[in-house]
Amino acid sequence: MAKTAGAICKNALVPSPAIEPPGRRPSADDLLVLLAVGRSGRYNTAAEELGLNHTTISRRIAALEQTLGGRVLARVAGGWELTDLGREALSAAEAVESAVRSLTVDTGGRRTLEGVVRISATDGFSAYIAAPAAAEVQRAHPRVAVEIVAATRRATQQRSGLDVEVVVGEPKVHRAKAIRLGDYCLGLYGARGYLAEHGTPASIADLARYPLVYFIDSMLQVDDLDVATSFAPAMRESVTSTNVFVHVEATRAAAGLGLLPCFMADRHEDLVRVLPADVAVQLTYWLVTRAETLRRPEVAAVVEAIRTRVANQREVLLGGR
Repeated sequence: MAKTAGAICKNALVPSPAIEPPGRRPSADDLLVLLAVGRSGRYNTAAEELGLNHTTISRRIAALEQTLGGRVLARVAGGWELTDLGREALSAAEAVESAVRSLTVDTGGRRTLEGVVRISATDGFSAYIAAPAAAEVQRAHPRVAVEIVAATRRATQQRSGLDVEVVVGEPKVHRAKAIRLGDYCLGLYGARGYLAEHGTPASIADLARYPLVYFIDSMLQVDDLDVATSFAPAMRESVTSTNVFVHVEATRAAAGLGLLPCFMADRHEDLVRVLPADVAVQLTYWLVTRAETLRRPEVAAVVEAIRTRVANQREVLLGGR
């Protein structure tokens, strides 16, 4: 939630008055509380952002529902989702927030962006795409803070506490917008010293005598990454991890051949790509966010910076160095 709206709620919110009968005009403060809950999916997160307690949040939502004559939030696994009425009310809440923000300008008279944007993305994407994109936004808008959570998983159905998720493979999500970012390539790599000692594989069949560095099979949640090793099912596991940076370093340390993102492995001169014509697994990054979240200017700025970074790094992502 943007700090501007949060500050207003902190200073202006007082204990809710007696419930008003249906048909009364909703309170702007109640709408801003709905905005915080609708974006985070959690009362506790909204309370923390607004500087209120859980009870006040609950009371404000109840007052808004009484005023509007219907439910604005529905309980789901892991949090709360907006109802149809809630989404209508959220649009009004965004207008209130936008009006407040329009009064916030920098020394040059330009509108400033502010707030916290929370992103979940895979390890490699977080480091080489999301972080530089976030830094670019922060330089242009110093009052925007970007939090990046590194995780390799499917898109969650309830994005509680997250504004943006970046996942591998086309996601199946409800009430969310899925944006195709671009492709990247996995290749098979070995350390120069390891290949000098064990020889370089000459064919797919030859891979059976090499151990593989990759994800822990039993803990891998992403289907596209799970089928990536189908090119050589006979390879035995060597060092495995849930973190792709571990894959890279284990491969560099001669643990075996690593199935690595080319944009990460190609940064290391001591890694050599083997069988590039036979092992080139192309996968796709997708970005997932709620439509109402994407309407926040600070989120839109971060998403645009990520998309630009992916476009600029297209050849690198595909293994073109």
